[in-house]
Amino acid sequence: MSAKNKEVVRRFNIEVIQNGNEGEFRALMRPDFINHAAPEGMPNGPESMWNTFQTVLRPALSDLTVTIHDQVAEGDKITTRKTISGVHTGTLLGVPATGREIAISVIDIVRVQDGRYAEHWGLNTLSNVLAKLSKP
Repeated sequence: MSAKNKEVVRRFNIEVIQNGNEGEFRALMRPDFINHAAPEGMPNGPESMWNTFQTVLRPALSDLTVTIHDQVAEGDKITTRKTISGVHTGTLLGVPATGREIAISVIDIVRVQDGRYAEHWGLNTLSNVLAKLSKP
């Protein structure tokens, strides 16, 4: 089961985050999915994940790539340490394009149920990246 769950998370990272494949997103998300990392007061269902990648990151980063460094399985949860990188060619959360290469470090925990994302917790360095982009 652990290997299958790791593959679900790997598939999400490559097909959804990196490639922007909406069909894969729909296939990999449970309708009752909860994103525990959603900002306070924001939606935390499946669309919260799609919006993060499709309306925040993908328009701002060309050559978006996800590099998975580690995955650890414990029961139905998969912890992944990864880097989301790309070239800052569009506005990112109010910061105009700089043309600089950026790398966002991420640690995610995903609970997989029946081969689909059921819950997500995550920490990332996006705020640090934004602070660096804001400096000349």
